[in-house]
Amino acid sequence: MRKLRIGIIDVVANSPSTSWYARVMRANLAAIMPQVVAVWCEDQGHEVFLAYHSGYQNLIEELPDDLDVVFIGSFTTAAHVAYALSNYHRSKGAVTILGGPHARAYPEESQKYFDYVLGFTDEELIQDILSNFSQHRPMGICKAAAQQPTSLPGLQRRWKFVERLLREAPLLKIVPMIGSLGCPYTCSFCSDSIVPYQPLDFDVMKEDLRFVRTKMKRPLVGWHDPNFGVRFNDYLGAIEEAVPPGSIDFIAESTLSLLSEKNVKRLKHNGFKAILPGIESWYDMGNKSKTGQAKGLDKVKIVSEQVNMISRYLPYFQGNFVFGLDCDEGDVPFELTRKFLELTPHVFPAYSLLTAFGRSAPLNLEYQRENRVIPFPFYTLNNSGAMNVRPKNYEWTDFYKKLIRIHEFSFSTRTIRRRFSADKGPIPKFVNVLRAVSSEGWGKIKYYKATLSRLENDRKFRDFFEQETSEIPGFFVDQIKTSLGPLAEWLPEGAIEHDAHAYLKSSERPVVQESIEVLA
Repeated sequence: MRKLRIGIIDVVANSPSTSWYARVMRANLAAIMPQVVAVWCEDQGHEVFLAYHSGYQNLIEELPDDLDVVFIGSFTTAAHVAYALSNYHRSKGAVTILGGPHARAYPEESQKYFDYVLGFTDEELIQDILSNFSQHRPMGICKAAAQQPTSLPGLQRRWKFVERLLREAPLLKIVPMIGSLGCPYTCSFCSDSIVPYQPLDFDVMKEDLRFVRTKMKRPLVGWHDPNFGVRFNDYLGAIEEAVPPGSIDFIAESTLSLLSEKNVKRLKHNGFKAILPGIESWYDMGNKSKTGQAKGLDKVKIVSEQVNMISRYLPYFQGNFVFGLDCDEGDVPFELTRKFLELTPHVFPAYSLLTAFGRSAPLNLEYQRENRVIPFPFYTLNNSGAMNVRPKNYEWTDFYKKLIRIHEFSFSTRTIRRRFSADKGPIPKFVNVLRAVSSEGWGKIKYYKATLSRLENDRKFRDFFEQETSEIPGFFVDQIKTSLGPLAEWLPEGAIEHDAHAYLKSSERPVVQESIEVLA
């Protein structure tokens, strides 16, 4: 196999941002898989150029023009950036390959703009493509491994790519590590629910923890596991064996069902500083919060008590919620969330809107059969910019009014002050204030008010939400073109629209494609 010049682009953001929080945190949101692919390509003897797009770089100038292959990893909200980059590099003669969440969720759309679209990806799949790659146009082909890889290159092997990333983080420098893939829970709306849970090599984890202490005085490690600590004793045992307690600070996303007081004490002892559990709903997902059949106010009281216990040991707590679920109705879900925040003043609430990402979750088929999926442009599908599932129990204007009220309460000056007073330590205080007054708090309120105003005063805009028309409102088109900046001229024609029912259509007809083993 000849030595190839390979570009790898991790598209972290879909646009520049004036937000201080975005500038502080975006570099820390980079994915691990592009670094993994870079290691695999180098292991095969190729020359690799890895670039991160956090909204500020001009990637047309940052990568060489004479690349043979360009891999692009992207979430759905950054799909238009990925499409434009692919179009540019194709014009220079490169074969382009899309991986990541968007490729798995929307393979039918992605095939229009890439030569290859990847589902589950392992080293053998990469080797197979690079030994035989060619242009596939106008429609690319989909390829996937039979399952997630059973092992990944550890931090030590990825370090030169991680080190470059850390240089782009101005304040908080979070080292990315991962100990498991998939999730054992089956939340019907979640893309991780269809990926079998699989722990990775504990020996590699221990080596990486020892290694990072040789590179940084007091490392801050962010675990990328969808659900950290499912095999709790094994994971904490590996950490305790590898490094002295408290020599590394950790951040992890977990579930309340794993966070007993005994386990939380152990997390504190081992340097965990922040935990980000999913609460999701006051009427569903009781298995994740270990609240059983308790619902409504009963669940609020149970969860509040547990969260306050956790806060006695861990200084930073983010609670994740989803609004617009079919189990929600009226003011109650919003009022219960307000009650919860009054009982737990230290909690930073992260609110998401119900979003059906293509074929990422089986429940999306049901939404498509019910004709409830709206073809919002991918740019808006960041879990908060738009809700692309027509709510079952709300009118749009009523829903947005309730959404605005809970955000105004959550990020009011009074609530920010209460949270500041309750937070422990300067970093949690600083981060929470920054998030509240930035795009995650005040920025969302402004955006939702603009959306509500258009729903009330712009008939065409309202018709799109009500599925009276599929024409994308100019409000969204202008946002996309502005956000792309220099890349706007490379956005392929028709890329702003997509078929919101592609998953349903593909499931109702037999699909025979060479080289497809799994489309996840």
